[in-house]
Amino acid sequence: MVNPWLAMEAGADPVERTRTVRRAHAAFLADGTVAPPVRRVVADSWRRSAEARAAADGTVPIELDEAALHAYRDGHPLARAMPVFRELLGSFAQDGAHLLAVCDPQGRLLWVEGHPGVRRGAERMNFVVGARWDERHAGTNAPGTALAADHAVQIFAAEHYNRQVQRWSCAAAPLHDPRTGRLLGAVDLTGGDHVASPHSLALVQATARAAEAHLASGVPELGVFLSTLGRDEALLVLDGERLRLGRRHSEIITLLARHPEGLTGDQLSVLLYGERERRPVTLRAELSRLRQLVGTLLHSRPYRLSRSVETDLDAVEEALAAGEVRSALNAYRGPLLPSSEAPGVQRLRGTLADRLRSALLGARDPGLLREWSRTPWGEDDLEIWEALVDALPERSSARSAPLATAHRLRAAYGLTGGAAVGAAAAARVATFTQPPRF
Repeated sequence: MVNPWLAMEAGADPVERTRTVRRAHAAFLADGTVAPPVRRVVADSWRRSAEARAAADGTVPIELDEAALHAYRDGHPLARAMPVFRELLGSFAQDGAHLLAVCDPQGRLLWVEGHPGVRRGAERMNFVVGARWDERHAGTNAPGTALAADHAVQIFAAEHYNRQVQRWSCAAAPLHDPRTGRLLGAVDLTGGDHVASPHSLALVQATARAAEAHLASGVPELGVFLSTLGRDEALLVLDGERLRLGRRHSEIITLLARHPEGLTGDQLSVLLYGERERRPVTLRAELSRLRQLVGTLLHSRPYRLSRSVETDLDAVEEALAAGEVRSALNAYRGPLLPSSEAPGVQRLRGTLADRLRSALLGARDPGLLREWSRTPWGEDDLEIWEALVDALPERSSARSAPLATAHRLRAAYGLTGGAAVGAAAAARVATFTQPPRF
């Protein structure tokens, strides 16, 4: 079976592949259809890129200036793994044909290293430190798609969504915290057509595993960790074992983690199904299946978790409680279980989003406000856009774009004057119960 994450099978002609994929890319931009030989992983990424309105031409934004970049990356967990990246990929990064890049979970490039000549070529498309290379801002590319799919992947030439990137090929692999399983970022190898070889993908995968092992060497103990933000299906890491839970099991574990004292069957049923639709028989069956997955972690009478569970929701709340708004925003990967309609999950989701938005509005930091406005859950948030306008100097040219967006949103909401802010905020809070559009 052909590996779907590999860009080309052995013996394929890169010139012919570029020609046929470029035709398919043009057809997709024209009418949204995708035909062979476009791989499914690439087709899915093109669709996500189009839905996010990523530019098919142009350069990606630079979000971190030099001062913010150095402060942020010096404290980033992946800083500890840079010696591993340099040891395993450094010779490639200096051979005049490749670049080594490492990004954070938001796709922001923290390190870009390699031969100066290759770096100068990459600078023309803003493949530089501080730039945002997630799919939403850069379209299909190896680090951005590796983050979106949570899987190592190659992207070859014309498979890139942005035409300005199509002279390059790249291979990237995601990186995870060995203790919690949370996504830390991705490591990437970028160069010419030769990067589309199976060897390159195997190399970045091996490098990612070596980096995670290096990070694990400093981990004193294992535990139980739950990741739910921006995920329809939770990731549970139980003593180092990664378990992807189904949607109902994700809701159950999330609710029990928030109620360490335990919940009766009736209480849990109401939180899952609502007061009018309690389903005790269905709930018992779900709990039985969940116990088969997690074993003694799940206890009954009342239903509870036998061990303390650390969640990514906790990380955001702890940062907010400490007044660390930047840390809270970095930890917020998206709405909590965004597709869940369970009443208890909806309340948790809305409360967390409200607290984070309030902190952002109170901080009045243009960089933080701008970052929220660039997310799928913040792009139509009128109150945030108006706060961004107010936070910028009155004569700054940077005010024009957010001011235009605020005017557009106010008109779209049918709001005028002072009523706009409050009504728009209420509208945005309501949408946090809906899944993000990617």
